[in-house]
Amino acid sequence: MIPVRFRLPTLIGFILLPGCFGSNDVFAANWPQFRGPQASGVGETAVPTTWNVESGENLRWQTPIPGLAHASPIVWGDHVFLATAVKPGAKPELKIGLYGDGASYTEKEPHQWRLFCLDKASGRILWDQLGHQSAPRLERHTKATHCNSTPATDGKRIVALFGSEGLFCFDMQGQKLWHKDLGKLHAAPFDMPSLQWGFASSPILHDGKVIVQVDTISEQFLAVFDGTDGRELWRQPRKELSSWCTPIVAETPGRTQIVVNGWKEIGGYDFKTGQALWWLREGGDVPVASPILNRDRVILTSGHGKYRPMRSVRLDAAGDITPSDISLTNQAVMWCHPRKGNYLQTPIVVGDLLWGCSNDGIVTCFDAQSGRINYEERIGGGGQGFTASPVAAAGKLFFTGEQGDVFVIAASEKFTIVATNKIGGICLATPAISGGTLFFRTTEKLLALGPKP
Repeated sequence: MIPVRFRLPTLIGFILLPGCFGSNDVFAANWPQFRGPQASGVGETAVPTTWNVESGENLRWQTPIPGLAHASPIVWGDHVFLATAVKPGAKPELKIGLYGDGASYTEKEPHQWRLFCLDKASGRILWDQLGHQSAPRLERHTKATHCNSTPATDGKRIVALFGSEGLFCFDMQGQKLWHKDLGKLHAAPFDMPSLQWGFASSPILHDGKVIVQVDTISEQFLAVFDGTDGRELWRQPRKELSSWCTPIVAETPGRTQIVVNGWKEIGGYDFKTGQALWWLREGGDVPVASPILNRDRVILTSGHGKYRPMRSVRLDAAGDITPSDISLTNQAVMWCHPRKGNYLQTPIVVGDLLWGCSNDGIVTCFDAQSGRINYEERIGGGGQGFTASPVAAAGKLFFTGEQGDVFVIAASEKFTIVATNKIGGICLATPAISGGTLFFRTTEKLLALGPKP
């Protein structure tokens, strides 16, 4: 199994114009990166819990998107941005479901990595920008694509990481500003290095800086680039194996840090200098999930191999905080369940509760502060895989199965399925929430689900 790849009160009626706000100004109308504001996965406005794509109930629009990609949609103001990789001729193959085969697809044909801008209200494509064209430098896993990483924007620029094809920056009108070649990013499991599974970590923007985590067989580093011209500000080497995790930024009194997940080097790095502030070892040996914030802590999880921990770590940690045994706690590690974590999905916190979902649909609800388990229940009947990360809005959680079934669950200590809906296509991308609307990316199209104006 393989990775694929991510609050302030709503200002009603306020028009957001590109470039009006810096990267620290987060509004509910914007979903600027993988998993939205602060990478939380939580929207501030209510969205529909039921819809019917065939009849048009709560379907605002649906727009065909060429190519194949698992990059999630992002939203800024009145625009939705989406990245894709377009292969000429027939649609590329994609093998979904629950399986352990680690095979790769070889595709020698030239691909086009493109960035789309759509009107949020109508779904009309406003512009379509070619970022790069070439034959893929490396292969991809049978469940992955050549465009897994979600773009990020701060309203001034859009950054897209097209894996081994490089890091690209565009202005808000789609004009390419700069490009950085990060090398052949050969990601594969540590015990099968001959495989090629593709890249999935998404870039993030903070204070005008672009943050990139690269953990592969060929390259291992965390780097920060100037968003204006792409100049590298610092690069911190990492003694890590392949991971597919997206970093986050955590701001606490006295310091701003970049928190990264992994297997050998989980930890926090000083945002300005790249200095390691704290570090933690062990977990699942194929890390995919992003860290998530929970007040003054960070939730970390990973899967595959001996362990698949779900654990809570204080953000003011310092130095080596690795316990002598993964099940133990210390001053920094507040709680840990060694075998209750996630593989492909990033968990989600709403209030004092934490939810994780396994790739075969077992949902676990934890008390985020104590680690107490409230319930473990299966969704999807065990017949489909779950790769997209959950999102939440107005006390409801949305879990998307690969076959396009969306399970709406109450965000409470009691397991309650509120509704089950279909989006009419294969979906491995995490949805976005903006303006009372859910944006789902299938392998064929982008759908906007919300009350019609």
